[in-house]
Amino acid sequence: MNKALILIFVVVLGSCSSMKKAEKSFLNGEYNSAILMYQKSLKPNDPVSNFKLAEAYRKSNRLHEAEPFYRASLNAGIDDESANYYYASSLKANQKYDEAKKVLEDYLNKGQEEEVVALAQKELSNIEGLTTVKEKVNYFRVKNLEEINTPSAEYSPVYNNGFLYFTSNRDGGKIYKTTGTPFTDIYKIKTKGAKVDLNTLTPLPEIINDPNINEGSIAISQDGSSVIYAKGNNGKYSGTNEVDLYFTRVRNGRWTKPRIINASRRDSWDSSPALSSDGKTLYFASNREGGFGGIDLYTAKLNRRGRWVDVRNLGDKINTPGNEVFPFIAEDGQLYFSSDGHPGMGGADIFISRRENGEIIVENAGEPINSPKDDFGIYLFNETRGFFTSNRDGGKGDDDIYTFVNDDPNLKIVNYFLSGTTQTPDLETGELKPLANTKVYLLDEDGQIIDEDYTQVDGKYNFRVYSEENYDLLAEKENYFTTRKPFSTVGKSVDRTKLENTVTNVNFTMDLPLDQIIIEKPILVENIYYDLDKSDIRPDAALELDKLVVMMKDNPEITIELSSHTDARADDNYNMSLSQRRAKSAVDYIVSKGVDYNRLIPKGYGETHLKIKEAQTEEEHQINRRTEFKVTKYKKKKQEKEEVLLEEGQVTTEVIQEEDDDTDRYFTDEDEN
Repeated sequence: MNKALILIFVVVLGSCSSMKKAEKSFLNGEYNSAILMYQKSLKPNDPVSNFKLAEAYRKSNRLHEAEPFYRASLNAGIDDESANYYYASSLKANQKYDEAKKVLEDYLNKGQEEEVVALAQKELSNIEGLTTVKEKVNYFRVKNLEEINTPSAEYSPVYNNGFLYFTSNRDGGKIYKTTGTPFTDIYKIKTKGAKVDLNTLTPLPEIINDPNINEGSIAISQDGSSVIYAKGNNGKYSGTNEVDLYFTRVRNGRWTKPRIINASRRDSWDSSPALSSDGKTLYFASNREGGFGGIDLYTAKLNRRGRWVDVRNLGDKINTPGNEVFPFIAEDGQLYFSSDGHPGMGGADIFISRRENGEIIVENAGEPINSPKDDFGIYLFNETRGFFTSNRDGGKGDDDIYTFVNDDPNLKIVNYFLSGTTQTPDLETGELKPLANTKVYLLDEDGQIIDEDYTQVDGKYNFRVYSEENYDLLAEKENYFTTRKPFSTVGKSVDRTKLENTVTNVNFTMDLPLDQIIIEKPILVENIYYDLDKSDIRPDAALELDKLVVMMKDNPEITIELSSHTDARADDNYNMSLSQRRAKSAVDYIVSKGVDYNRLIPKGYGETHLKIKEAQTEEEHQINRRTEFKVTKYKKKKQEKEEVLLEEGQVTTEVIQEEDDDTDRYFTDEDEN
């Protein structure tokens, strides 16, 4: 065979082999390895190999390096429309805003794929909004925390009780094939403000830090005894979803064996946890199904059993088709997070979300907090100072930790809180007493859940509320009627211009009584009046029946009998017929408001159940002319699946062991008792 042909044949075979190996590495999430092999098989005018190399760069968080390869793939005629969007994103990452804008505009004139078109429209809007971002006035001063940073990555700082915790791959070791850098561990160091003591730098114990697994960012309870942290990516499985949230706590002076929290899912990437100051709300990022894009922010609540439940997406005002990660909830209730989907300067920017007149407002933190590179992982240890992460130019190498100070001379923070006690009347004395283990919801005007809480032994609940808003409070507990009460902060706002302190707390109180559900116990419905000898629902009676409609909708587990009673001043048969018509009229009214007819039984009792048998005065006759309801059926509310299984004994051996060991619970034993 001709030597030249043999050489070409060998080169082609080598190229095919490199491409196949690159494909395998790419599918396994080993993007750095894929980059090296794609480079070997790259053909300058080949749309596919250039696009694949660009994608590997993007997925390894090196979007700025992907620019020439996206451009080459488009020039060579790649038929994947997403190349246009990602090419514009790579131009933006390199601060070529005008070029990125033109690429998006050209694509939108011809784009066909709805999903890519939507992304391109959003990104074009973001670029057009950059002028506003750059003009934002703030008073931040930032500084590289040089003492702690190295040429390796240091990121996601968290301050707790005199220690700064952070994640880093500074100690080398086994290489993580996705990024081509060492696996990450969690470290802590003593600090006083921004002054760190390098002599105290130490990794967390090996029960938390596994040398062959990436440990990510960490969230710490206020007392430092419990942590939730991200862990995964040991390279044994295909894909990159192998990241979960783990929990451990100090017991008898030692960290317990870390366990995956129940809010985390094996089929998704769950990371960057953060805790509210009271430790009852967990914020985290996840790419689980049902979100608005790549990675979304979620919350979970701590229930009475010490488990994270009620996982909820934070919605499309915060989450975008892009990625939202690294949440942090500040003492003033503002949510800080990092995003590449809101208008930013390139890469990921830090954003601040707040409620204002019932709306969620998201703003870019602006310069110098944000830069054209990735800025994320912010943590405030008071209202004016904190830490964040950036890989901006001028750092020590990879991701660095920075400190910041907010010198805003007009900074005035007003916190509004609503608290109270869930209560129930004693069945013998009628005296109100605290009702523990009650779930309380804070709802906005549209009935959407803003927050939720579980009361402990003292029945106490507490919510952050916001100025000039109307709410409903909803309290529910098995075997009790759900209670709903309105609350408003309208007209109760504090004038910030008159405040002297930087932080002002305004506290409101409202108790929530819940009555126990007792089958066949009559309950009086107040102020249901009818005109003489008529059964029509009067406007004043309709107002009272509307309350019963709400009660029926809030308690879908009950069936009631609605009964009407008369006085004894007419014929028995007449009174019986009249009371039946009145009861049916009331039931028909409730049904007209959307309550299932099968849950209501109209019953007229005439004068057979007089409250005052020898009534003489009109007031006494009125007491006899009453409307009542009683529960005839009650289908108990479904508890959380795990609690039902525990009560019924239908649990696996593994679950029983977790219950006995109890290390996956967030509460300490003392808290649960």
